[in-house]
This record gives sequence, structure tokens and C-alpha cells, in this order.
Amino acid sequence: MNRKKLQKLTDSLCKSAKHFNKFEVECLIKLFNTLGVEPSERHAVVGLDRNSFRNILHVTFGMTDDMIMDRVFRAFDKDNDSCVSVTEWVEGLSIFLRGTLEEKIKYCFDVYDLNSDGYISREEMFHMLKNSLLKQPSEEDPDEGIKDLVEITLKKMDYDHDGKLSYTDFEKAVRDENLLLEAFGPCLPDMKCGMAFEAQAFQESSDL
Repeated sequence: MNRKKLQKLTDSLCKSAKHFNKFEVECLIKLFNTLGVEPSERHAVVGLDRNSFRNILHVTFGMTDDMIMDRVFRAFDKDNDSCVSVTEWVEGLSIFLRGTLEEKIKYCFDVYDLNSDGYISREEMFHMLKNSLLKQPSEEDPDEGIKDLVEITLKKMDYDHDGKLSYTDFEKAVRDENLLLEAFGPCLPDMKCGMAFEAQAFQESSDL
């Protein structure tokens, strides 16, 4: 990417990815370009496909849950073209790494709303919690424990008592108790991984 193009892209992304400064945006664009994101035979689009992106989530941010990684990919891939473009990468990381509580609530809700219908249903909670809990070998039916957990969660977060979580329910619950932000599985980087990623990404760009 030539200097002029990089400059133009950096300027436009500084406006939309408001948690990064110009230097940081430029570093992230350069990092994106080093991730081997050439258009492949199948994709005319330059960007990170699902596998490359999941690999970054796994290796860099320590994520292990397939379902959650898949949903994080979808949360970044705003235009649903199965590819995270450089714009989606920088804007996504802005929220992923430094988002306000409000932005993170919206992001987590989108990740957990598996079928994107605007609600987190009992079934969706069950699937996510089933993945994130370790099974105890002694349990007769581990699913029973998860069903109980879903009911406890609903009791705590379902303010309008309709048996599912709307965005309003989720937001209210998280504002009352911040720990509920990642109630259904880790979809944000922990502080250590986030800081390590930033330290590496934002080292003097002259290194690249």
C-alpha cells in the first residue's frame, strides 16, 4: 500500500475508530497488511477469512470456544461478506480493545444473540453455557445443571419476565452488575492479552 493510500485510509479510520489515535490506526493497518491477507482464488476481497481471524483470536487473545469465536468473527464482519476488511478490523478492534461500557454491551449482546433476532433466548443461553462449563464426570445429566443455570440467569437478567433477554434487559443487568457483561462466555480480550497485543502492534511502526 503506498503512502498516499495509507494516509487516506488512516484519516478516514481515525474518524470511525475513535479510540485509536492516528499513529495507532496506521500501525493496525500495517499489521493487517502483514497478516497475509492477499486476495485468494476464492476471495476477490482483501481481508481476513474466518480461519485466519479465528487463529488470531485463539493465538493472540487466548479464546478457545468455537461458537464464541465464530460469533466474534461475525461481529467484526459487519457487511457479512465472510471476510474482515481492514476497516472492519480497525473499527472492530477499537471496541474490542478500548470500547466504552456501552459499546461493549452492544458488542457482547450481538455476539450472544446467535440467530440475530434481537433476543438471547433460553436455547441460545443453553448452547453457550454448555460450551463454557466444564462437565463434571460424576453428574448424571450435566444438562440439568446448565438448565438450572439458565433459569438463574434469566431470573437475574430478564427484567420484563418474557423468558428471553432483550437488549434492554441485557444492558440494564450489565449496568447493575458489570461482571455480567460476559455472562455467556469470554468474547472480549482479558486485560493482559489486550495490553500485550497493543504493546506489540503499537511498537514504533519503523520496525515494520
